[in-house]
Amino acid sequence: MSKVIIAGGGAAGMMAAVAAADAGHDVVLYEKNEKLGKKLYITGKGRCNLTNNSDVEGLLKNVVRNPKFLYSAFYSFDSMAVMDFYEKEGLPLKTERGNRVFPQSDKSSDVIRTLQRALERRGVEIHLNTAVKELCIEDGECVGVVAGSGQRGHSEKADAVIVATGGISYPSTGSTGDGYRFAEACGHIIQETMPSLVPFLVKEDYISKMQGLSLRNVELVIREGKKVLFQELGEILFTHFGVSGPLVLSASSVVSGKDLKKLSAHIDLKPALSTAQLDERILRDFKEMINYDFKNSLHKLLPAKMIPVLVELTGIPPEKKVNEVTRQEREGLVELLKGFPFTIEGLRGYNEAVITRGGVSVQEVNPATMQSKKVPNLYFAGEVLDLDARTGGYNLQIAWSTGYLAGISVH
Repeated sequence: MSKVIIAGGGAAGMMAAVAAADAGHDVVLYEKNEKLGKKLYITGKGRCNLTNNSDVEGLLKNVVRNPKFLYSAFYSFDSMAVMDFYEKEGLPLKTERGNRVFPQSDKSSDVIRTLQRALERRGVEIHLNTAVKELCIEDGECVGVVAGSGQRGHSEKADAVIVATGGISYPSTGSTGDGYRFAEACGHIIQETMPSLVPFLVKEDYISKMQGLSLRNVELVIREGKKVLFQELGEILFTHFGVSGPLVLSASSVVSGKDLKKLSAHIDLKPALSTAQLDERILRDFKEMINYDFKNSLHKLLPAKMIPVLVELTGIPPEKKVNEVTRQEREGLVELLKGFPFTIEGLRGYNEAVITRGGVSVQEVNPATMQSKKVPNLYFAGEVLDLDARTGGYNLQIAWSTGYLAGISVH
């Protein structure tokens, strides 16, 4: 029986501990917070979007960086295996639109409680409020860790160490980049890190006038010159600083690292209608409201908060009667509804980033075992690696799969 130490009690760390214990190892888990799964607690707005109920090809398609690296991990422990694990451990699940999987209770705390019970049942030794401070390397091999609370630390020997310390997003949950430091100290390359799955800062002040407004079933299109970088249907939220919501978070994984000056962004407010159909629809509305002022004629088409903004952008005088609106003005309105523009000025910071882009270079990690190619007996799992995906449960699937694979690969 080998002794395995796991640094980090988040999604990847807990799953690694379960898998290593099931493989018959003696497992010790160190978590620097006062409780396990602190970041899990806030995922999916506190509902915890556990995984995405799709096949491995579907999962890989939604990984933004280094999808090929995840072949073995996803095939070893796919979304079906994740769902099966939770149901067997006593947590009923449900699948919602976009194949997103949640606990039936809609409580992330139930996911954490289920994992905690799974660890206790398997006899995993858990140390809370205790951080791994550094790795012990002897003759080029990982032989344990230095761990402790406060300034003091003690060294503890192990046959293998799994680093699952997360990234640097939501630092309030304890994600402070420790794993990058450990990896770098062993000679690993760290790919540049930046916030991902994060809201956009927007230049135009008319966006903040719609603060709090959420639009469903709209299409966000982001182009770099003529090339379409991102085009998807979904939900957008206007805020005091710019735009957020599931669509924007997904788009941010494609936008981060790009030259923002070269990007243009538009929202199609009526993606279900073609330009001609939308024009007909507006003509019908105008006929019904023939003596209305233009500013009062759009309530069937748009939420109230958006109307003043759109009226201003069309340049049509607000008091102009709809029967006096010219064909050219109407076409301008259609164009605006099909391509509502805004300018991305920047991304919000790590405090609001769901995940971190970048991390330990996957070139230096064996994809079949998650073991370091540089340091024997050292494994990496989860967000500490240079892997990230879109929203929809894919990032947690990466955590479960890499954690599981690391846990079963320890010998």
